[in-house]
Amino acid sequence: MTVHVVGTGENLWSISQRYNVSMKTIVSVNGLPSTTAIVPGLALYIPDNSQPIRAYQIKAGDYLWQLAQQFNTSPSLISTANPGIDMKKLQIGQVINIPSPSKLSIRTVGFYVPSGTNLSILDSLSNQLTYLAIVNYAFTSEGFAFAQIGDSAIITKCRQLNITPLLMIRNYTTSGFSAELAGVVLGNATYRQNLVTSIVNLTTSRGFGGVSLDLEFIPPARRDDFTMLLLELKKQLGDLLLNVNVHAKAADLPTNRIVGAYDYGAIGTVADLMAVMTIDYGYPGGPPDPISPYEWVEQVIKYALTQVHPQKLLMAMALYGYDKVVTTNAAQGMSVLAAQNQAISVGEPIQFDPTARSPLYRYWAGTVEHVVWFEDIRSYIEKYKLIDIHKLVGTTFWQISLPAPQNWVFLNRDITIIKNRGK
Repeated sequence: MTVHVVGTGENLWSISQRYNVSMKTIVSVNGLPSTTAIVPGLALYIPDNSQPIRAYQIKAGDYLWQLAQQFNTSPSLISTANPGIDMKKLQIGQVINIPSPSKLSIRTVGFYVPSGTNLSILDSLSNQLTYLAIVNYAFTSEGFAFAQIGDSAIITKCRQLNITPLLMIRNYTTSGFSAELAGVVLGNATYRQNLVTSIVNLTTSRGFGGVSLDLEFIPPARRDDFTMLLLELKKQLGDLLLNVNVHAKAADLPTNRIVGAYDYGAIGTVADLMAVMTIDYGYPGGPPDPISPYEWVEQVIKYALTQVHPQKLLMAMALYGYDKVVTTNAAQGMSVLAAQNQAISVGEPIQFDPTARSPLYRYWAGTVEHVVWFEDIRSYIEKYKLIDIHKLVGTTFWQISLPAPQNWVFLNRDITIIKNRGK
């Protein structure tokens, strides 16, 4: 695997000659609009025959020869992959790269918002998804869950492709996520039981492999009620999977209106998988900020690991970016591919923030300045390294209808996706 960052004056032909890879392949893998237009700072993923790179954090007692045996590689290959690091003086906590045929193995959850009848996206991503969370369920103020549109064809398609379908339910209304709806239902024992019973009935009757729960902005006073809901829901689901999605935090903040209702420890005990939404650090309406800055994501994960076993913990990844007007913070969401190709269309160089480990660019539309933060192959690789270092069970993607070709090609080539055979 090679990541090539375009330099000033370079073109696709010269890059293709350098790596002995056709321009057509480079265009396809990176979703480029043509073979003629690129900009400085653009990160291109160049497939090659090199071994996948594992990320490893040195601990007491580690030696180069022992690591080479552990990862089925050689000391010389490890040394070559870590220029500037003295392999004879490895430091505890130091992160090194290890070329290895033993790929990182993870579980993945792709969120899918149904629209129309074209399910070709599932065919193209069948090897990269363990679970598909079908974002199609809501509930009434008395706790009765319901489907918003028919989804039987999606469930059938998942089964054909060996993707485990999950019923995804949210406290989402025409006005967005509703704290009031969550509070009313969670705070009433009867309504709470209605919600559990109706979710389980829909899950079993429709052939889902489990539930993905996404209740956001739960009033902090309903923290214990939320945990009680999860306990009863998991009890009734039995062997079916329970995935709980939670907002990111780096410390417990029980009174905070966004994260206060999430008792990470209690949720991690009950749920089969807990997905921390390490996305939207830079959020709509807020200032131009990275979507998932590295340091913040790592802080959140390190805190979550004090509460939840790593093999229950999923880290979220964004398949989108935000184009923000600097003066007003007005935001336009777009796929990472659209963000990349917009930089090409406006002819602006792409920067890479070394602290956030994320790409961005600036452009002017008339007299209006815009800043676009998004994700690319470099930022995705950094996040997969975090998963590897901390031995997390995997990741979630919001959401798979947003094109992100670099991510999927990398995932298909360098990572093994765990499947649930027969489920």
